[in-house]
Amino acid sequence: MKKNSAILGAAFLMATSAVGPGFLTQTAKFTAELLTSFGFVILITFLLDVGTQVNIWRIITVSGKRAQDIANELVPGLGVALACLIGFGGLVFNIGNMAGCGLGFEAMLGISARNGAMISCVVALSIFWYKEAGVLMDGFTKLLGILMIGLTLYIAFISHPPVVQTLYRTVWPDKIDVMKIVTLVGGTVGGYISFAGAHRLLDAGISGRASLKQVTKSSISGIAITSIMRVVLFLAALGVVWHGWVLNQNNPAGSVFQIAAGNLGLRFFGFVMWCAAITSVVGASYTSVSFFKTLHPAIEKNQRYIVSLFIVAATLIFILLGNPVTLLILAGALNGLILPMALVVILIASTKRKIVGNYQHPIWMQAIGWLIVLAMSWMGIVTIIKSWKQLA
Repeated sequence: MKKNSAILGAAFLMATSAVGPGFLTQTAKFTAELLTSFGFVILITFLLDVGTQVNIWRIITVSGKRAQDIANELVPGLGVALACLIGFGGLVFNIGNMAGCGLGFEAMLGISARNGAMISCVVALSIFWYKEAGVLMDGFTKLLGILMIGLTLYIAFISHPPVVQTLYRTVWPDKIDVMKIVTLVGGTVGGYISFAGAHRLLDAGISGRASLKQVTKSSISGIAITSIMRVVLFLAALGVVWHGWVLNQNNPAGSVFQIAAGNLGLRFFGFVMWCAAITSVVGASYTSVSFFKTLHPAIEKNQRYIVSLFIVAATLIFILLGNPVTLLILAGALNGLILPMALVVILIASTKRKIVGNYQHPIWMQAIGWLIVLAMSWMGIVTIIKSWKQLA
C-alpha cells in the first residue's frame, strides 16, 4: 500500500512540478494564438514528454542511482556539472514560483504578492520539516493537483468551448508551430522536472528491474496528469476566445477565469495559481537538492536545512527584486539545454553494464530518446540566441 502511494505520489510530484505559473500563462497565451490547432501541439508534446520520461525513469530506477551519480560514473565530474545546472535552474524557477504564490494570494484573498509569498514560504517549509515529509509531500501534491484540475474543469464547462472542432483540429491542424511544441516540452520535462518523480521513487526505496512495470506506468501517469490539466485549461481558454473575448496579455490565464466566471472566477484563478506555484516550489526544491545529496555525506545529513535555505533564498530574492524577468528568461534558455544533456547521459548509461547490469533497454526507446535529443538541442540553441537578443 505504501509502495503504491509512493508511485502515485511520484507521478503527482512530477506533474505538479511541471504545472507552475509559466505553464498556466503559456497554455492560455498559446491557445489565444493557435485556437483549436493548439490541440495538435498538446498531442505532440504529450508523445515527446512520454518518450523522455520513460527513458529517464526506467534507467534511474533500474540502476538504483540518481542522475548525478550515473553521470559521474560515465565521466568523472559530469555529475557535479549536471547538479550545478539543475540547482541553478531550480533556484531561478523557484523565484518565479514564489512570485506565482504571491500573485495567487493577491487574486484569491487580496493579500499583497510579497506577503503571499512569505506565507507560502512558511507552508513549504512546514512540509519539509514534518516528521514524515515524504508521505506529506505525496499527499499534498495529490490533493492540490486534483483541486487544480477540478476548478479549471468547472471554468472549461461554463466557457462552452467548440469540442467537436477541437477534436478535429487536434489530429488535422490548420497551422503548426514547432517553437510552441518545443517550449511546452521544455516546460513539462525540462530541467529538474525530468527527475522529480524518479528521484522520489529512489527515496521511497523503489528500484530494480522488478519495479520497472510500475515505474513505467508512473512516469506515463505523471505526463498524463500534466496533459489533463493542460487540456482542461486549453478548453477553458478556447471557450473564452472562441466567443470573441480578448485575453489580458499581462495575465492571460487569470483573464480566462475572470471572463468566464466574473469575480468568483478570479478567486478560483488565485487558488489555482497558488496550487500550481506552491507544488512547483515543493517539487523544484526537493529535486534540486536531491542532485547534491549524494555528492557529499554532509549534504544528505543536512538535507532539510539545505532545502529550507533553497526556499527562503527564492522567497527573499522575489521580495527584493519583485519581478525577476531577466533571470526567468535566462532560466528558460538554460532549461532548454539541460534536457538534451541529461537525456544523453541517461541514454549512454542505458548501454553500460556497470550501471544497469544485465538490463537491456529497448532499442525503440533509445531511438525515440535520441530523436528527442536532436530536436531539443537544435531548439535549445535557437532559444539561447533569441533570449540573448532580447537581453541585448
